[in-house]
Amino acid sequence: MNPIEHSQGLIVKIATPDLQLSDFKLIAFDMDSTLINIECIDEIADAVGRKAEVAAITEAAMRGEITDFKDSLRRRVALLKGVSVASMDAVYRERLKLNPGAAELVHACKAAGLKVLLVSGGFTFFADRVRDELGIDYLRANELEIDHGVLTGRLVDQPWGDICDGEEKRRTLLDTCAQLGINPLQAIAMGDGANDLPMMGAAGLSVAYRAKPKVREQAMVAINEGGLDRLLELLR
Repeated sequence: MNPIEHSQGLIVKIATPDLQLSDFKLIAFDMDSTLINIECIDEIADAVGRKAEVAAITEAAMRGEITDFKDSLRRRVALLKGVSVASMDAVYRERLKLNPGAAELVHACKAAGLKVLLVSGGFTFFADRVRDELGIDYLRANELEIDHGVLTGRLVDQPWGDICDGEEKRRTLLDTCAQLGINPLQAIAMGDGANDLPMMGAAGLSVAYRAKPKVREQAMVAINEGGLDRLLELLR
């Protein structure tokens, strides 16, 4: 099927006859630049004057030009060494905002009986707060190592592994579906970067939100303008 502009800035590449939110049982969101307005790692790096350097690596990784996400993340986290928890708190308070329509879409999904998964290549420091703010059911994200109130430049190994990259996002989506006893085709996955493509490919409905070109091309639905809740124009 050729892409159809459903309405201004909303591109649909699949037939959606009478699809409803309640046809799905799980929605999985990326965090940085999808549910929220910033790339947290870039803003943390600003505290040590390394935003441009870190942001360049982030952009290349999200566009799919860096294929080893784990290596790129380790390189960026190493540049954060010495940043204080107070600086990260300031990023959360002063720069991090939910993207337009995020709360509305999450609440609509929950009202329709869906569980909500936040699966992020970003950090628990921010993801835990976003989870609590939106009432999200499941979370997987990376954990920054903190020693005496400052970042060490390393990540903490977690029971599931070391780094939440694209393959871990896919595995988390599939594991969560298994836990819920549902088929992955009953899941929606939303993201903006190349590391979201594995989980988007495993889901029944993939949605790109203001995404990189490679992600827009591969998604079933692309929201290029407006808020996350534009998905509700397709799924009632």
